[in-house]
Amino acid sequence: MKDLIKNVKAQITAGVGIVLATLGTVFTDKIEEFFGVEGEETEAAVAVEQKQEVNVTGPAITINIPEQKEKTVVKKVYVKPEVKKTETEKRKEEGLDW
Repeated sequence: MKDLIKNVKAQITAGVGIVLATLGTVFTDKIEEFFGVEGEETEAAVAVEQKQEVNVTGPAITINIPEQKEKTVVKKVYVKPEVKKTETEKRKEEGLDW
């Protein structure tokens, strides 16, 4: 029971601290705005941002590719002429060799 109460007190204390810090920041911002301190900083920041320029396009690149010519491959095939057989060779093939 005591641990539960300690945890609740710690959470309430943390919540109050966060609320006070937020209120302090808001109060400080309002005071700076009232005296014009914040206005000068934003104008300087805007002026710096306007000076930045970036070249997105870059240089133009032209690539010339020469026209390709068709390559024709010629392969010569030499065929030996058929040797004419003599009468004796023809008879040997038929099995009439004596």
